[in-house]
Amino acid sequence: MSDGFDVAEAVGGGIVDRQRAWAFVRDFASAWGAPLSDADATPAAELARAEAALGLRFPAALREAHALFGARLDLVSNLDPLLTPDEVFVHDGLGGVLVYRSENQGCAFWGVRLEDLHLDDPPVFVEARHGWVRFMDRLSVAIVELVLSEALIGDGRLCDASELSADLVGVAGERFRRVALPDYPMWTGAEDYPVRWFSAPGKLLRQDGLGVGCVLHVRGRTRGDLEAICQTIPGQWRWGVG
Repeated sequence: MSDGFDVAEAVGGGIVDRQRAWAFVRDFASAWGAPLSDADATPAAELARAEAALGLRFPAALREAHALFGARLDLVSNLDPLLTPDEVFVHDGLGGVLVYRSENQGCAFWGVRLEDLHLDDPPVFVEARHGWVRFMDRLSVAIVELVLSEALIGDGRLCDASELSADLVGVAGERFRRVALPDYPMWTGAEDYPVRWFSAPGKLLRQDGLGVGCVLHVRGRTRGDLEAICQTIPGQWRWGVG
Protein backbone atom coordinates (compact mmCIF):
# COMPACT_ATOMS: atom_id res chain seq x y z
CA MET A 1 0.00 0.00 0.00
CA SER A 2 1.39 3.42 -0.98
CA ASP A 3 2.05 6.08 1.59
CA GLY A 4 -0.61 8.81 1.52
CA PHE A 5 1.90 11.66 1.03
CA ASP A 6 1.36 13.30 -2.36
CA VAL A 7 3.91 15.94 -3.41
CA ALA A 8 1.40 17.88 -5.53
CA GLU A 9 -1.08 17.97 -2.66
CA ALA A 10 1.63 19.04 -0.20
CA VAL A 11 2.84 21.83 -2.47
CA GLY A 12 -0.73 22.95 -3.01
CA GLY A 13 -0.97 26.21 -4.93
CA GLY A 14 2.78 26.71 -4.78
CA ILE A 15 5.72 27.50 -2.51
CA VAL A 16 4.72 31.03 -1.52
CA ASP A 17 7.53 31.83 0.94
CA ARG A 18 10.55 30.40 2.75
CA GLN A 19 8.53 29.10 5.68
CA ARG A 20 6.33 27.15 3.30
CA ALA A 21 9.40 25.75 1.54
CA TRP A 22 10.98 24.44 4.73
CA ALA A 23 7.67 23.04 6.00
CA PHE A 24 7.37 21.10 2.75
CA VAL A 25 10.90 19.71 3.06
CA ARG A 26 10.19 18.61 6.64
CA ASP A 27 7.03 16.80 5.55
CA PHE A 28 8.69 15.26 2.50
CA ALA A 29 11.66 14.02 4.51
CA SER A 30 9.38 12.40 7.08
CA ALA A 31 7.16 10.72 4.48
CA TRP A 32 9.89 9.51 2.10
CA GLY A 33 12.79 8.91 4.46
CA ALA A 34 13.10 9.92 8.09
CA PRO A 35 12.13 13.04 10.06
CA LEU A 36 14.67 15.85 10.17
CA SER A 37 16.83 15.94 13.27
CA ASP A 38 19.45 18.22 14.78
CA ALA A 39 22.12 16.03 13.21
CA ASP A 40 20.89 17.04 9.74
CA ALA A 41 21.88 20.68 10.27
CA THR A 42 25.05 22.28 8.97
CA PRO A 43 26.79 23.69 12.06
CA ALA A 44 26.44 27.46 12.39
CA ALA A 45 30.19 27.78 12.88
CA GLU A 46 30.80 26.11 9.52
CA LEU A 47 28.51 28.62 7.81
CA ALA A 48 30.21 31.52 9.58
CA ARG A 49 33.69 30.33 8.54
CA ALA A 50 32.64 30.04 4.90
CA GLU A 51 31.10 33.51 4.89
CA ALA A 52 34.20 34.99 6.51
CA ALA A 53 36.48 33.28 3.99
CA LEU A 54 34.47 34.70 1.08
CA GLY A 55 33.95 38.08 2.70
CA LEU A 56 30.20 38.06 2.21
CA ARG A 57 26.99 36.87 3.83
CA PHE A 58 24.84 34.11 2.39
CA PRO A 59 21.20 34.91 1.64
CA ALA A 60 18.79 34.02 4.44
CA ALA A 61 17.21 31.24 2.36
CA LEU A 62 20.56 29.49 1.91
CA ARG A 63 21.51 29.82 5.58
CA GLU A 64 18.10 28.52 6.68
CA ALA A 65 18.27 25.51 4.35
CA HIS A 66 21.71 24.57 5.65
CA ALA A 67 20.57 25.07 9.24
CA LEU A 68 17.70 22.62 8.73
CA PHE A 69 18.98 19.90 6.39
CA GLY A 70 22.33 20.87 4.89
CA ALA A 71 23.98 17.70 6.26
CA ARG A 72 21.13 15.37 5.30
CA LEU A 73 22.87 13.68 2.37
CA ASP A 74 19.87 11.72 1.06
CA LEU A 75 18.05 15.05 0.58
CA VAL A 76 20.83 17.18 -0.88
CA SER A 77 23.73 15.10 -2.16
CA ASN A 78 22.86 12.19 -4.45
CA LEU A 79 23.81 13.57 -7.87
CA ASP A 80 23.95 17.38 -8.29
CA PRO A 81 24.56 18.38 -4.69
CA LEU A 82 24.01 21.35 -2.46
CA LEU A 83 27.60 22.44 -1.88
CA THR A 84 28.91 22.35 1.65
CA PRO A 85 29.68 25.85 2.97
CA ASP A 86 33.43 25.45 2.39
CA GLU A 87 32.72 24.41 -1.22
CA VAL A 88 30.59 27.47 -2.03
CA PHE A 89 32.50 29.80 -4.34
CA VAL A 90 32.17 32.94 -6.44
CA HIS A 91 31.98 32.54 -10.23
CA ASP A 92 32.84 35.50 -12.44
CA GLY A 93 29.70 35.19 -14.60
CA LEU A 94 26.97 37.87 -14.53
CA GLY A 95 29.31 40.22 -12.69
CA GLY A 96 29.79 37.66 -9.92
CA VAL A 97 27.67 34.69 -8.84
CA LEU A 98 27.69 32.92 -5.48
CA VAL A 99 27.52 29.25 -6.50
CA TYR A 100 25.70 26.99 -4.02
CA ARG A 101 25.03 23.89 -6.17
CA SER A 102 27.01 21.98 -8.80
CA GLU A 103 26.28 19.40 -11.45
CA ASN A 104 28.09 16.23 -10.43
CA GLN A 105 30.81 16.54 -13.09
CA GLY A 106 31.08 20.30 -12.88
CA CYS A 107 29.20 20.83 -16.14
CA ALA A 108 26.75 23.34 -14.65
CA PHE A 109 26.42 25.56 -11.59
CA TRP A 110 23.48 27.15 -9.79
CA GLY A 111 23.92 30.42 -7.99
CA VAL A 112 22.83 33.86 -6.87
CA ARG A 113 24.21 37.07 -8.32
CA LEU A 114 26.37 39.01 -5.88
CA GLU A 115 24.20 42.07 -6.54
CA ASP A 116 21.22 40.13 -5.15
CA LEU A 117 22.84 38.90 -1.93
CA HIS A 118 21.04 41.58 0.08
CA LEU A 119 17.73 39.81 -0.66
CA ASP A 120 16.53 37.14 1.76
CA ASP A 121 15.18 34.93 -1.06
CA PRO A 122 16.89 36.07 -4.27
CA PRO A 123 16.47 34.76 -7.82
CA VAL A 124 18.64 31.86 -8.96
CA PHE A 125 20.56 31.50 -12.22
CA VAL A 126 22.03 28.36 -13.77
CA GLU A 127 25.06 28.18 -16.00
CA ALA A 128 23.57 26.38 -18.97
CA ARG A 129 25.32 25.26 -22.12
CA HIS A 130 25.03 28.72 -23.70
CA GLY A 131 25.69 30.83 -20.62
CA TRP A 132 23.89 31.90 -17.47
CA VAL A 133 20.07 31.86 -17.60
CA ARG A 134 17.32 32.53 -15.08
CA PHE A 135 16.40 29.33 -13.24
CA MET A 136 13.92 30.26 -10.49
CA ASP A 137 12.56 33.52 -9.13
CA ARG A 138 13.32 32.51 -5.53
CA LEU A 139 16.14 30.54 -3.96
CA SER A 140 13.83 28.71 -1.53
CA VAL A 141 11.85 27.25 -4.46
CA ALA A 142 15.09 26.27 -6.21
CA ILE A 143 16.16 24.41 -3.07
CA VAL A 144 12.83 22.56 -2.95
CA GLU A 145 13.50 21.58 -6.57
CA LEU A 146 16.97 20.38 -5.55
CA VAL A 147 15.51 18.17 -2.80
CA LEU A 148 12.96 16.64 -5.20
CA SER A 149 15.55 16.09 -7.94
CA GLU A 150 17.97 14.44 -5.53
CA ALA A 151 15.16 12.15 -4.37
CA LEU A 152 14.67 10.92 -7.93
CA ILE A 153 18.01 9.13 -7.86
CA GLY A 154 18.38 8.58 -4.14
CA ASP A 155 17.74 4.84 -4.23
CA GLY A 156 18.36 2.99 -7.48
CA ARG A 157 15.91 0.25 -6.56
CA LEU A 158 13.09 2.79 -6.48
CA CYS A 159 13.94 4.90 -9.55
CA ASP A 160 13.79 4.60 -13.32
CA ALA A 161 13.74 6.77 -16.45
CA SER A 162 12.48 6.56 -20.01
CA GLU A 163 12.63 8.59 -23.19
CA LEU A 164 9.08 9.29 -24.32
CA SER A 165 7.70 8.57 -27.76
CA ALA A 166 5.16 10.91 -29.38
CA ASP A 167 2.19 8.99 -27.99
CA LEU A 168 3.54 9.16 -24.43
CA VAL A 169 4.70 12.80 -24.19
CA GLY A 170 1.46 13.99 -22.58
CA VAL A 171 0.60 10.91 -20.53
CA ALA A 172 2.17 12.03 -17.25
CA GLY A 173 0.00 15.14 -17.28
CA GLU A 174 -3.09 13.10 -18.05
CA ARG A 175 -2.63 10.39 -15.43
CA PHE A 176 -0.83 12.22 -12.62
CA ARG A 177 -1.34 15.52 -10.84
CA ARG A 178 0.82 18.50 -11.83
CA VAL A 179 3.03 19.82 -9.03
CA ALA A 180 2.72 23.60 -8.70
CA LEU A 181 6.34 24.45 -9.40
CA PRO A 182 7.09 26.87 -12.24
CA ASP A 183 8.50 25.64 -15.52
CA TYR A 184 12.27 26.04 -15.49
CA PRO A 185 15.11 25.33 -17.92
CA MET A 186 17.35 22.31 -18.08
CA TRP A 187 20.99 23.14 -17.44
CA THR A 188 21.72 21.71 -20.89
CA GLY A 189 20.50 25.05 -22.22
CA ALA A 190 17.63 24.05 -24.51
CA GLU A 191 15.17 26.96 -24.37
CA ASP A 192 12.25 24.79 -25.46
CA TYR A 193 13.02 22.14 -22.87
CA PRO A 194 11.11 23.10 -19.72
CA VAL A 195 11.01 20.81 -16.72
CA ARG A 196 7.69 19.84 -15.11
CA TRP A 197 6.77 17.73 -12.09
CA PHE A 198 3.86 15.36 -11.48
CA SER A 199 2.85 13.11 -8.61
CA ALA A 200 0.39 10.79 -6.92
CA PRO A 201 0.51 9.36 -3.39
CA GLY A 202 3.89 7.63 -3.09
CA LYS A 203 4.85 8.50 -6.69
CA LEU A 204 7.04 11.29 -8.06
CA LEU A 205 7.71 12.13 -11.71
CA ARG A 206 9.84 14.76 -13.46
CA GLN A 207 9.49 15.32 -17.20
CA ASP A 208 12.48 16.99 -18.82
CA GLY A 209 11.01 18.53 -21.98
CA LEU A 210 7.74 18.51 -23.88
CA GLY A 211 8.70 16.97 -27.21
CA VAL A 212 9.47 13.55 -28.64
CA GLY A 213 12.53 12.07 -26.96
CA CYS A 214 12.08 14.03 -23.73
CA VAL A 215 12.98 12.08 -20.61
CA LEU A 216 10.66 11.08 -17.79
CA HIS A 217 12.37 10.36 -14.45
CA VAL A 218 10.29 8.51 -11.88
CA ARG A 219 10.59 7.50 -8.24
CA GLY A 220 8.34 5.40 -6.04
CA ARG A 221 8.29 5.51 -2.28
CA THR A 222 8.14 1.72 -2.45
CA ARG A 223 9.01 -0.80 -5.12
CA GLY A 224 5.30 -1.33 -5.70
CA ASP A 225 4.80 2.40 -6.27
CA LEU A 226 7.59 2.43 -8.87
CA GLU A 227 6.18 -0.58 -10.68
CA ALA A 228 2.76 1.05 -10.74
CA ILE A 229 4.18 4.16 -12.44
CA CYS A 230 5.98 2.09 -15.05
CA GLN A 231 2.85 0.08 -15.78
CA THR A 232 0.78 3.26 -16.10
CA ILE A 233 3.24 4.77 -18.59
CA PRO A 234 4.53 1.91 -20.76
CA GLY A 235 7.82 3.49 -21.82
CA GLN A 236 11.15 1.88 -22.57
CA TRP A 237 12.37 1.95 -18.99
CA ARG A 238 16.14 2.04 -18.69
CA TRP A 239 16.37 -0.46 -15.86
CA GLY A 240 13.49 -2.61 -16.97
CA VAL A 241 11.28 -2.06 -13.94
CA GLY A 242 8.11 -1.86 -16.00
